[in-house]
Amino acid sequence: MTVIERFLKYVSFDTQSSEESQTTPSTAKQMVFAEYLKSELESLGLEEISLDENGYLYATLPANTDKAVPVVGFIAHMDTSPDMSGANVNPRIVERYDGSDIVLCAEENIVLSPKQFPELLDHKGEDLIVTDGKTLLGADDKAGIAEIVSAVVYLKEHPEIEHGKIRIGFNPDEEIGLGAHKFDVEKFGCDFAYTMDGGEVGELEFENFNAASGKVIVKGRNVHPGYAKNKMINSLLVANEFISLLPPAETPAHTQDYEGFFHLVGAKGDVEQTTLSYIIRDHDRTRFEARKEQMKRVAAFLNAGYGEGTVTLEIKDQYYNMREKIEPVMHIIDIAFQAMEEAGVTPKVKAIRGGTDGAQLSFEGLPCPNIFAGGLNFHGRYEFAPVQSIEKAMQVVVKIAELVAKR
Repeated sequence: MTVIERFLKYVSFDTQSSEESQTTPSTAKQMVFAEYLKSELESLGLEEISLDENGYLYATLPANTDKAVPVVGFIAHMDTSPDMSGANVNPRIVERYDGSDIVLCAEENIVLSPKQFPELLDHKGEDLIVTDGKTLLGADDKAGIAEIVSAVVYLKEHPEIEHGKIRIGFNPDEEIGLGAHKFDVEKFGCDFAYTMDGGEVGELEFENFNAASGKVIVKGRNVHPGYAKNKMINSLLVANEFISLLPPAETPAHTQDYEGFFHLVGAKGDVEQTTLSYIIRDHDRTRFEARKEQMKRVAAFLNAGYGEGTVTLEIKDQYYNMREKIEPVMHIIDIAFQAMEEAGVTPKVKAIRGGTDGAQLSFEGLPCPNIFAGGLNFHGRYEFAPVQSIEKAMQVVVKIAELVAKR
């Protein structure tokens, strides 16, 4: 089975995670896929295969050398985004893409066009795996799983390539921020690892946002509107003041690269009470802490005007920038960089404007940068994955295993 055949098999499983669930995995269908993967790994002759009750699957490709070689891990997540259905995915391959519009669904006039997605033109002449416009594709991160499994198969079939012990780990619930929460780093037993969860071919990431969530609860005072003068406090209007007191140019729609933001992701309320949900992001730890303090000052300012307790702010840190954990072991970036070059890929080191399981794992003692899996336009109907990018990612995994042994 080729890496592409494996990928197309994997996307037939609906593994959408759910933020509403209190279980791990958050959806039972993720465990169905995990059981399939477990049986596949067993049939491939891997060792130390285990699947726990939370849906975390681990396996080992034993070393084929007596040399002392660090244990390297490769990690990918099984779930797909809650943003769009992953059921009944119907992929097709557009061979030798010519740069024109791709009609995904003629009946509903759903078109993947370089006018809206100019990155398509970077892949002219390649073979593109696309959706039928009714679901996401699932390259995030079933491409990563297919690449890891196929690389391990390749190494088994080519014993002339020396490598140390290789561990693979597949986890649930990355898309809802919980992928690393029950990952057993000690059981995984690696010196370092790589998540295969990036996008465009060549991406190599070891920086990500510092992240926090913020919940703003505004309590109003409801009085009959005919007699409300100097009595009513409309929580909706106070909440609007809170929003307006944060910098309007520091939102996701106005920022890029290393620029952080405040992102209002939800608002619900009435005159009596309104709740605002924010996410707070910045690559720089000092600026990240300053953003949280800024929200506290806004809350204090409104409380001074409307009365103490009108605005309550709850901030919870979610994850931190992995760079501080990777910098002491930069040789693992050098290895990935060299592996890409030897696989014929131009490395593109960039900071993630988001998070990754690798960030949380790095803070748990497992340095874990992120490597491209090859897909683009994740989480929606316009997702696509070049065949050649997936194949290159698989080759990079093989090269990393080889280079770790050589070093």
